[in-house]
Amino acid sequence: MSRPLYQVADVLERNEESLSAYTGNTWQLRTLHALRKCRTAALGGHIDRCDNGQCRQLQLSYNSCRNRHCPQCQGHKREAWIRARGSELLNVPYFHVVFTLPDTLNQLCLHAPKTVYTILFGTAWGVLRDFGADPKFLGADMGMVAILHTWGQNLSLHPHLHCIVPGGGITANGKWKYARNKGKYLFPVKAMSKVFRARFVESLRKEFDRPRSFYDKLFAKDWVVYAKRPFASPQYVVEYLGRYTHKIAISNHRITSLADGRVSFTAKDYRKGGAVQLLGLSDAEFIRRFGLHILPKGFVRIRHYGILSSSRKKMVLPLLMAEMGRCTPEEKPPPILHRRCPRCKEGTLVTVFMFDGRGPPEHWMVKLENQNRNTPNKTA
Repeated sequence: MSRPLYQVADVLERNEESLSAYTGNTWQLRTLHALRKCRTAALGGHIDRCDNGQCRQLQLSYNSCRNRHCPQCQGHKREAWIRARGSELLNVPYFHVVFTLPDTLNQLCLHAPKTVYTILFGTAWGVLRDFGADPKFLGADMGMVAILHTWGQNLSLHPHLHCIVPGGGITANGKWKYARNKGKYLFPVKAMSKVFRARFVESLRKEFDRPRSFYDKLFAKDWVVYAKRPFASPQYVVEYLGRYTHKIAISNHRITSLADGRVSFTAKDYRKGGAVQLLGLSDAEFIRRFGLHILPKGFVRIRHYGILSSSRKKMVLPLLMAEMGRCTPEEKPPPILHRRCPRCKEGTLVTVFMFDGRGPPEHWMVKLENQNRNTPNKTA
């Protein structure tokens, strides 16, 4: 994929002096400044040399912020996560289930995001777990991987949980039991929606002292839970899920213009079949909306439950794979080559010098300038 013409960091940089006016708390402000400085001289950097004797190319790189909200820092993390999950795939159908909170709760999400989102995770898993345990629907112990997203395509607040659920579970005798129709049907979504709403509101009552009218409004709305049809194959699950795990509110590639103090970006309108439209926001509004999706410090947005939890999967998954076969070969995947030399495509970049925010010494800059002046660009 080609480099984007514009970046979220560009918007933050040109509004550096006024960022504090657009954010709700110091953690959001700290995060925005980290994104603004990402891969710039402000964070320091390093000089690498290709270990290929016929190349020996020098390359100057600035350090990444490594913040989970940064559009520039998710690629390697996503690839590593996908590889780790690939070895855990069961040879069964998988469902994509989404639990969505109504917009009535948006203000509460802004006021107490950690509490509300924790309730969302717990309630979603409780619904799936109990439906799975009910012999009327399955009668087995299930698992789930859940990823929290808080945004809509226009950057508005839209909290929802993406859940990947195996189409079945483990019975009391330790055997795998498929969901209905050989795992092609999970549970009735209308029933799940009602139970999800009731349990979520019950948990809210325990945490927040709000008037009865507030909770009446929540029950007046239909809550959205839907389950997409099973994936074409288990191997596709992790690749699909990889799109969601390290996704952020907006990618740099969606930004089409930064002009006259406004940000233009593309967005899909799902009410019109996913048609792409062009939206425009002022810098201030763009930054404000982006800040809505900065999660509280330390909040875990990817969670594993049931037979897929870290405490159980090491024991359970090998037994199930022995029973049903593996989805992927049991072999070590090739290394991630993000340190490959971009010039010769053969050597590996080895760091030869690191520097702080003051920048590299002058003699290194002279070497780089001479190299760039005398060496033809073979990547062109």
